[in-house]
Amino acid sequence: MALRRVHSAAARAAALVLLGCLLAACNNTAKPVFLSTDITGANFGADFKLADHSGAIRTLADFKGKVVVIFFGYTNCPDACPTTMANIAAAMRRLGDDAKRVQVLFVTIDPEHDTPELLKQYVSSFDPTFLGLSGDIETTKKTAGEFKTFYQKQMAAMPQHPSVDHSTGTYIYDPNGRLRLYVTNEKSAEVFAHDLAELLRSG
Repeated sequence: MALRRVHSAAARAAALVLLGCLLAACNNTAKPVFLSTDITGANFGADFKLADHSGAIRTLADFKGKVVVIFFGYTNCPDACPTTMANIAAAMRRLGDDAKRVQVLFVTIDPEHDTPELLKQYVSSFDPTFLGLSGDIETTKKTAGEFKTFYQKQMAAMPQHPSVDHSTGTYIYDPNGRLRLYVTNEKSAEVFAHDLAELLRSG
């Protein structure tokens, strides 16, 4: 009789473990819920080919297996660029160890002014893992067009440090290299952190 009770208890424990595993699996495969705009299936932003601030040529394939965050801006930007980069950096801190599975890329739209050294200094001031990317004028124009990003220099005020009107959204790819999210510049660090965690969870 005692032996049957032991076997029964063991069976119940095993069933609970199995149920826990099944629930965890269901949770991992549940459809992610995003706070930014889901653009899964978008027919733009397929790839890029730009030099990072160390001189290495980079494409999207270099970061497969990671969530990739791309923002177009310039180092002399007075408002949207530093605000967005600071929000992304804060989101990375919220992710803890999971931040190692995220790569943030800052693409300059002012390659004439933003040298590799300046890009490195700029992005590193937010997070040492961030990479600054650049190309020549034609490559920059082509890449911005691929991402439907608008920019236009305003030369009147200070020609040596021109102001640039530009789009201020952020693009986010999942670990499989698929463009998934568009984050408008008014979104907070909490939105970035939530959506990055959702992409990392759902793969």
